Amino acid sequence: MVHDKRLRSTKFLRAITACAVLFTALNFSVNSGAANASPQPAVPDYEVKLFLDPNDVLDSDHNLTSSVRSYFGMPSTKTKMSVEYLDTADLDIDDEGWNVRARKMEDFDDDEFELTYKKRYPITGGDIDAALATAALDGFDADEDDYEAQVDWGYSKQTLSFSNKKTVHHGGYDGMELLSEVDAIEEAVDHAPGKFEDWGSANWGTDLLNDSKAYGPVDAKRWIGTWQNKTIYIEVWKIINESGSGYDYVVEASFKTSSRTDASAGIAQLETALTQQGWFLPTDELKTQMILDRY
Repeated sequence: MVHDKRLRSTKFLRAITACAVLFTALNFSVNSGAANASPQPAVPDYEVKLFLDPNDVLDSDHNLTSSVRSYFGMPSTKTKMSVEYLDTADLDIDDEGWNVRARKMEDFDDDEFELTYKKRYPITGGDIDAALATAALDGFDADEDDYEAQVDWGYSKQTLSFSNKKTVHHGGYDGMELLSEVDAIEEAVDHAPGKFEDWGSANWGTDLLNDSKAYGPVDAKRWIGTWQNKTIYIEVWKIINESGSGYDYVVEASFKTSSRTDASAGIAQLETALTQQGWFLPTDELKTQMILDRY
């Protein structure tokens, strides 16, 4: 009798132990799966960008012709802007897919400027989701609140970007005057967001900014109109030409949408419209790269 009780007790303890081991294993598996789950990708908006032939759409003062403005319902008034980029002489920031831009808009206060820190991811073969998944592994995921996700959708090229914009105030400037190189670097260092600052190693971004120079300033003009019930922007950028003896004028038409389907259909429609008008330039002008290469 005593032997039977001991046997039953031993079996009971073994069963309890087995259950405990099984529970621990299951709990570890669940927690391990949660820890190893891929982060949710960000949800971007889309900016469609196509280029116009400056020889066909600009007048002698390098403003949009009245026919272009009339087609897009644009007033003759435009907004001026001035931009510059900060990078080292060897473009170390650009090499890591980042760029840092300072911008002055005509409607800003005299002491007001905008800084933008942007991380870019190439989109290969139109696979936007693959680029979003790669970015999510770097922390640019659905929970990222400090950066705006956007797909730049061009003629033959797409790029995913994450932008962090800061409004800064710095006295001693008037009108369209842009931050000096020294002041731009100081403000960019002071307002650097964490992902940029510590990209790959502690103080990576700020160390490079302190060793940077200004590429620019570059002047541009923006007109705003409507097309296909969308707000459309046309910008004219005045960029030093490759020889340094004059300027190239880059004319970009763009609109934004939150829908990938709308972006895909809209770019085809805009290309058709521009082609029919005889204005379309079938290329992807890389304005930022042009500026970094020429200034």
